[in-house]
Amino acid sequence: MENISQPPVQPADAAAVHPGIEPISYLLGTWKGQGEGGFPTINSFSYGEELRFTHHSSRPVIAYTQKTWKLNSGEPMHAESGFWRPKPDGSIEVVIAQSTGLAEVLKGTYNTEEKVIKLQSELVGNASKVKEITRVFRLIGGDLSYEVEMATNSTSLQPHLRASLKKL
Repeated sequence: MENISQPPVQPADAAAVHPGIEPISYLLGTWKGQGEGGFPTINSFSYGEELRFTHHSSRPVIAYTQKTWKLNSGEPMHAESGFWRPKPDGSIEVVIAQSTGLAEVLKGTYNTEEKVIKLQSELVGNASKVKEITRVFRLIGGDLSYEVEMATNSTSLQPHLRASLKKL
């Protein structure tokens, strides 16, 4: 019988970065910090967070995972994962699946000089109330910050989340 198992996955050389992700390769690694959230229909809150961006040098895609927890207890709050695909023309496509069941397809742009990534939802799936999401990521003085805005059936686009993270 022929062996049809996959060859073992070789770890990517830390120095090897696929040319397709080079413009946003500063994201690669693990980031940790704190954030704040709120919305007109909920109470404000603070949270701890970890983002992880990884890739294999043979693919022009970055894998993304995120998790948050309550600062006082460490209890998990939210998690999401997905894939980021930068394009040579400065555009980017991102897909994210959230632990709540919500799925996002986002498109946007990246600016290599300013190290800013702006994303706008093209589709928010499996959401009864959420209609639109924007995400803006910035590298400022070595820290990764982001802002998320959200619109629902009853509210226009409003600030929802913001955080500042340090690379581990």
